[in-house]
Amino acid sequence: MKKNIFFKILLISIITFTLYYSCALRTAAAMSSQKTKEAGTVSIASLKAKNKILEQKLKELSPKGIYIVVDTAKNELYLKNGGKTLKQAVISSGSGNILEDSAGKRSWIFDTPKGVYSVRAKVRNPVWIKPDWAFIEEGEPVPDNAKERLEPNVLGDYALGFGNGYFIHGTLYTRLLGRNVTHGCVRVGDEDLKTIYKAAPIGASIVIY
Repeated sequence: MKKNIFFKILLISIITFTLYYSCALRTAAAMSSQKTKEAGTVSIASLKAKNKILEQKLKELSPKGIYIVVDTAKNELYLKNGGKTLKQAVISSGSGNILEDSAGKRSWIFDTPKGVYSVRAKVRNPVWIKPDWAFIEEGEPVPDNAKERLEPNVLGDYALGFGNGYFIHGTLYTRLLGRNVTHGCVRVGDEDLKTIYKAAPIGASIVIY
């Protein structure tokens, strides 16, 4: 009899403890879940606030007015006014090829320079002044006479210079637009180039990446 009473008390104690422990676990889990939700809410709100700050900074850093963006990986040019794209054009940019002087003293890497530049010059009917590498590449002697370097009708009707001999200009090789084939300049089709030339003033930013 005493044994039965003892076992009953023991069983009730075990059940009571189990129920209490289970309830405590559910309560702790609920509190943890609530804290996680609250932490998540705070985290999302914090990220949104930081994102707004970054957007504002990007807006402040973005060029004002008309500017040009050149994507050398996709070979695309964008004429923009603030956040609006006025013109998108297929281009050709630097090949990345290396030319070695046969004398072994000089070499050239034909890559379009990356960075932020500006339109320094606007030229109608530009004449190409062939640099030394152009003659070396063709296997011809470099001339002493400057007039022998002048080559008209190869850069299109317009050219926008952005420094160090680099230009955004036209091309005779329209079939190669969309490919990395130039010696560093940015080649553009005639109609697109005309629009870009007329719209972009001296001093307009050129962002190349």
